[in-house]
Amino acid sequence: MEILPIALVVVAVIIVMMGVKRIPQGMEYTVERFGRYTRTLKPGIQFLIPMIDVVGAKVNMMEQVADVPQQEVITRDNAMVSADGVVFFQVMDAAKSAYRVNDMYRAILNITMTNIRSVMGSMDLDELLSKRDEINSRLLAVVDDAAATWGVKITRIEIKDINPPHDLVEAMGRQMKAEREKRALILEAEGKRQARILNAEGIKQSQILAAEGEKEASFREAEARERLAEAEARATTMVSEAIAKGDIQAINYFVAQRYTEALKDIGSADNSKIIMLPLEASSLMGSIAGIAEITKDSLAKSKST
Repeated sequence: MEILPIALVVVAVIIVMMGVKRIPQGMEYTVERFGRYTRTLKPGIQFLIPMIDVVGAKVNMMEQVADVPQQEVITRDNAMVSADGVVFFQVMDAAKSAYRVNDMYRAILNITMTNIRSVMGSMDLDELLSKRDEINSRLLAVVDDAAATWGVKITRIEIKDINPPHDLVEAMGRQMKAEREKRALILEAEGKRQARILNAEGIKQSQILAAEGEKEASFREAEARERLAEAEARATTMVSEAIAKGDIQAINYFVAQRYTEALKDIGSADNSKIIMLPLEASSLMGSIAGIAEITKDSLAKSKST
């Protein structure tokens, strides 16, 4: 009879212990009463009604990662490539992940693989290789929307490797080489074109400068001829005035000028070989003296005025 109370106490302690649950951090437990979901247990010490409430599912609430297996994908331009990836997800609602989908992990992998084929199959090979960020963004939007009904948040999807066939890689290499050679030829042609343009510009500028120089020289030559003509006109005026006044020196100047011009023509003629001097050298000297006298008279008149 003494054993019975002790047994009852032990049974009571066992029942109470069955109603106490310690939930670790990062986990949540669902509670079922007679097989029906009632509530979710958060991390810490939680209490159940023994023999009535039971733990249904233990859900990991931390962010998890799943490797997406490699699969074959046919692109829009009928190129066969193989691709794999990785998906990061986190359970936001323990009850939905436990009761709305069977085998949540496999469901996420399958929906991800299906959408990889859909998204990558809608793109050309060149886009597939150059727009990986766009592929990741489109996959994330589609898969996250599908997984939301399961209480799961897809935080990130990354395509790890995209592997075209070996012969396609060789063809792409030849295409890239041809494209580089094309760009090199274009750059070389453009350089030659620029060189010809610069050369033509240089010739144009030199011709402009030469024309401007000739213009300036012609202007200065015309100006010199104009000044010479003015000087000759003034000299002729002075001689004419002196002749009108009966100045013999002015007549000598006029004769000497014509005389010297005649000597110049004789000396520059093609058929002239020998010139015998003196040719009225005394008359020439007299004419020079006459020029000097006229000059003196002109200077004296200028000072007196």
